[in-house]
Amino acid sequence: MTRPIRLAIVDDHAVVVAGVASFLAPEHIDVVETDASLPVVSDVDIVLFDTFGQLDGDGIDLDDFIRDSGAKVVVYSWNLQPEMVADAVARGARGYLSKVLTGPEIVAALQRVMAGEVVVLTGDHETSVGGVGDWPGRSTGLSPREAEILALITQGLSNQEIANRAYLSINSVKTYIRSAYRKIGVTRRSQAVLWGVANGFKPDVLRTVDAGLLARRPRRTP
Repeated sequence: MTRPIRLAIVDDHAVVVAGVASFLAPEHIDVVETDASLPVVSDVDIVLFDTFGQLDGDGIDLDDFIRDSGAKVVVYSWNLQPEMVADAVARGARGYLSKVLTGPEIVAALQRVMAGEVVVLTGDHETSVGGVGDWPGRSTGLSPREAEILALITQGLSNQEIANRAYLSINSVKTYIRSAYRKIGVTRRSQAVLWGVANGFKPDVLRTVDAGLLARRPRRTP
């Protein structure tokens, strides 16, 4: 048996990171770091970048996560538009995985990335139902897509900015907003922002490192 893949999970929302870590726990993976808003510090093989609530597009700086490391970045997302996938790969991502994939499918994909492939698996292109792991608002009945839209609203983005970042039509954004507002019991944007801040939609700043697996990597010299 080959050694487990050493993985760091990165997202700005701690509950999302914890949900992904829990989902992958039974698999042949060592989750070394679970991070929010911070670069990876450990010697890991792969950085799994969860895009929940991220400013997709201009907001993704893949290099910032790996700094001096030789780790490979794999994007893990509900946002499966071809333009977004192509942009991530062009920036250096070695994989782009849909959140509809099962644990074994994710592990198999990460193993292919470790073998040198660029792996894009977009599942069945369903971006609004089902899903594993966790996200803010799930207990309220928000779908992953509705929750992501609400997270971006909480960060102050307009409908058009959300549409541009998520490669959605403005009408699709409005539809998600209406359904999300109905589920959380608000009617105005200001109410939605206050609800989002009170219910875990504001980005966190948190790092958890597994001390038993941590191997501090030396800084590279110029």
